[in-house]
Amino acid sequence: MAAPVRDFLGTETGSALFLLAATVLALVWANSPWANSYESLWSTTLSITVGGGGGGGGISADLRHWVNEGLMTFFFLVVGLEAKRELDLGDLRERRRVAIPLFSAVGGMAVPVAIYLAFNAGGPGAHGWGAAISTDTAFALGALALLTPRAATRLRVFLLTLSVVDDLCALLVVAVVYTTHISILALVVALALFGGLLALRYAPQRLRPVSVVLAIGVWVAMFESGIDPVLSGLAIGLASSAYPPSRGDLERATALARSFREQPTPELARSAREGVMSAISPNERLQYVLHPWTAYVVVPLFALANAGVHLSGTLLGQAVRSPITLGILLGYVVGKPLGIAAASWLASSPVPST
Repeated sequence: MAAPVRDFLGTETGSALFLLAATVLALVWANSPWANSYESLWSTTLSITVGGGGGGGGISADLRHWVNEGLMTFFFLVVGLEAKRELDLGDLRERRRVAIPLFSAVGGMAVPVAIYLAFNAGGPGAHGWGAAISTDTAFALGALALLTPRAATRLRVFLLTLSVVDDLCALLVVAVVYTTHISILALVVALALFGGLLALRYAPQRLRPVSVVLAIGVWVAMFESGIDPVLSGLAIGLASSAYPPSRGDLERATALARSFREQPTPELARSAREGVMSAISPNERLQYVLHPWTAYVVVPLFALANAGVHLSGTLLGQAVRSPITLGILLGYVVGKPLGIAAASWLASSPVPST
């Protein structure tokens, strides 16, 4: 197993306990005597405004949306980075291996939707079939880390790739079917800024910091467009190539380190550090910086903000009798595994010779 993959899986396994603790805390808090404070906190509005008076602009959302659409963008960025690294350097370099998780993701979406519609077709909940599509990537990776901490690397890569396809399809369904208004202008701006990000890959090293400004611009434009802005993190991650250090970069880093050893000055220390870092692909540099934060801070905050469901006898009684609940529950518990397993088997079955 490659060292980067071990590091990624080790971080996910370690953070799973934080995810579980945050989920339990949210449930206890939402069902405690202080339940009002839970909803009050996450409903607090936070606004970022640029400029003043009538000419200013900005974005405003409650804390729950800042976590779900803001901080979780970094999580999906890391997921995209890891998937791209597997595509460039890992198991998925053999493109035929992509077919199995791709077909599995489609099966894992189609079967739950079919089960949901079997319970709700023609009823008031029929339009909610999109709720049965998506797999929550953060909880899925955390659950796998808790249940099978020694899971094979290919199983983890399989789930990661499946989740990327699943999330992309789910976000597209939400954008097309459930978004009431899409700003075409904001979407065009987002695509233009994303194109600028891609172009910066060929720009001199000194211009690379501009990519941070463009990435923020992509997120803001997606937010204003009405489409879930976490898609921007996934897209940026998948566009960040991973590659092994070139011989020239390694020799340059070695020369800079040797110069610092001979003359240990702050300037040469900075040059040596920058030389070593520039030898590593932006994909791996970004993942090294962001992954611990997303694993140990962002994902537990996501669980804390969303898992606090107030449970009561009346609510549970209504849920048990609701075809919507049955459709979603059976869709996830039965339909997801069945669809993924069936599609995996079909995709990996040899084609009979004629």
